[in-house]
Amino acid sequence: MSREDRGRETREGIKSHRNLEVYQMAFDAAMEIFELSQKFPIEERYSLTDQIRRSSRSICGNLAEAWRKRRYQAAFIAKLSDAEAEAAETQTWIEFAVKCHYLEVETGRQLYSKYNSILGMLVSLIHNSAKWVIK
Repeated sequence: MSREDRGRETREGIKSHRNLEVYQMAFDAAMEIFELSQKFPIEERYSLTDQIRRSSRSICGNLAEAWRKRRYQAAFIAKLSDAEAEAAETQTWIEFAVKCHYLEVETGRQLYSKYNSILGMLVSLIHNSAKWVIK
């Protein structure tokens, strides 16, 4: 889907948060992070490994909550904003993983780019929130 089309995504055909492209992309990226983080050193288990997994998964959790709060535009936007913050946090942990040599530079760039796309979709949802609110 092109960037222009993302802003035009409509409620037709979307019955669940799982149908949203941003949810699917965030879920796939979180699973990729899970796979990659299994190779992080054991001493990172309760720090970087835990942090990057939690923030990447939290995007999907916040999207699920946002979807259920569509009766109230402010609540919907608040949960989307939480998802946006978690995506930005995940990018920070990706940077640390690269700098600590737990991820290859190119792998880190690709992941970071995926999260830029996720952030763009979340911002688009926020800016177009009125069309998603249940009336």
